[in-house]
Amino acid sequence: MPRTEKTNLVDDLISQAEAARLRGVSRASINDLIKRGRLTTTTVAGRLLVRRSEVENFQEDRRGPKAK
Repeated sequence: MPRTEKTNLVDDLISQAEAARLRGVSRASINDLIKRGRLTTTTVAGRLLVRRSEVENFQEDRRGPKAK
């Protein structure tokens, strides 16, 4: 049976805690990225989830002074 687009999206959703473990950062850091609009969220059963693919492919935007 072929998988639908909706099924793929649901399989791609993870908790903020799992996202933090995946990136090796704190849950607060993931929450900050969400607040700044760097990660998109989906609410499922009252839980705020993020896409695993976005977390894995996230590239830091290094702002500030350049390293010497």
